[in-house]
Amino acid sequence: MKIYTIGFTKSTAESFFTRLKEASVKKVIDVRLNNVSQLAGFTKKDDLKYFLKAICGIDYKHMPELAPTQDILDAYKKHKGDWSMYEKLFLELLRTRRVEEVLPRIEFDHACLLCSEDKPQHCHRRLIAEYLRDKWGDIEIIHL
Repeated sequence: MKIYTIGFTKSTAESFFTRLKEASVKKVIDVRLNNVSQLAGFTKKDDLKYFLKAICGIDYKHMPELAPTQDILDAYKKHKGDWSMYEKLFLELLRTRRVEEVLPRIEFDHACLLCSEDKPQHCHRRLIAEYLRDKWGDIEIIHL
């Protein structure tokens, strides 16, 4: 199984959709807590769903159960928290939510986890992909 990840910050629409299409992504799984922000540009929920299908033939699904809580997000972003603490809290949240048991594995095959961060190193989409690989095994993670 392959799981892709992508961020849209610092990306043009052309680059964003081209990367998804060239990777043969089947579905984008939106893991943002807030997917309707005015700052999201071409990645606002309804617009993104339309663009993905019209441009690339890719399905869209929002999975807020894979998003951090507002408290965890604020502690890191607004209060300039420590990444290692964010990582610890977020991974504990995934364990508490038992996402590996609750979410069907088939949903993630050739799917791409979407968040806003341009690089995966300090983004929860990477943590989700690695968490699922650790729980399910046999997953190749590709950051677009």
